[in-house]
Amino acid sequence: MAKIQLIIRADDIGYSEAVNYGIEKSVKDGLIRSAGLMPNMPAAEHGLRLLEGTGICIGQHTNLCLGKPCADPKLIPGLLDENGNLKSSKTYRAAWQREEEIAPLEEFVIEIEAQYARFKELVGHEPGYFEGHAVMSKNLFKGLEIVAQRHGLKHMPSFPDGEATFNGKPIAMCPMDSMNPDYDPFETLKKGVAGLKPGVPGVFVCHPGYLDDFILNNSSLTVNRTKEVAMLCDPAVKAWLEDQGVELISYDDV
Repeated sequence: MAKIQLIIRADDIGYSEAVNYGIEKSVKDGLIRSAGLMPNMPAAEHGLRLLEGTGICIGQHTNLCLGKPCADPKLIPGLLDENGNLKSSKTYRAAWQREEEIAPLEEFVIEIEAQYARFKELVGHEPGYFEGHAVMSKNLFKGLEIVAQRHGLKHMPSFPDGEATFNGKPIAMCPMDSMNPDYDPFETLKKGVAGLKPGVPGVFVCHPGYLDDFILNNSSLTVNRTKEVAMLCDPAVKAWLEDQGVELISYDDV
């Protein structure tokens, strides 16, 4: 009889050093076996050093809404603000509501390609999975598909509704309630597991991390990151998953 399988994924390696330390804790003492790297961020190398030797699956968490680009700025003017930084998630949200795109598809493809090249430079191999960070944009979604197909990458669709496919196989996305001020990560995990069925691996996306000045000034997701670190490292959570017959896997296993 097939088991219920679950990928518990951590996003945002490289967001800040404090976030990196929270991810490290959640990998070494917790349940994380897959984690996404933001290739353009200054703390990306720091995060990878902390995770050396853990053997976890590292994916590309393509980031087009924070920090400096990896591509030549002259090639992607529509993606950048007046200071040469990637436009904010707030800008993307406003454009999405207007049913507009902030830049042509070609610019998205250029920056996604540049981040892919940077990922390989940092990690030394292909990403174990390939997806995008935080924002809703049809051109971003299409650009990720184009680059994934071009290089034969294992593309994880952004913001899928219910069941999706990964590496040609069905997967099921668990609820993500981390922006809720009353967020209880264990209760959300339980809700996600309850909706899974044997033969279709589930994906529970989380954002474990600790807090520093950078994250407090650049992210709307703060304290709930620390709640996730505590949940992921709680022996009672691991025991509960075992009692439910849940097998923890990584994207490498799909």
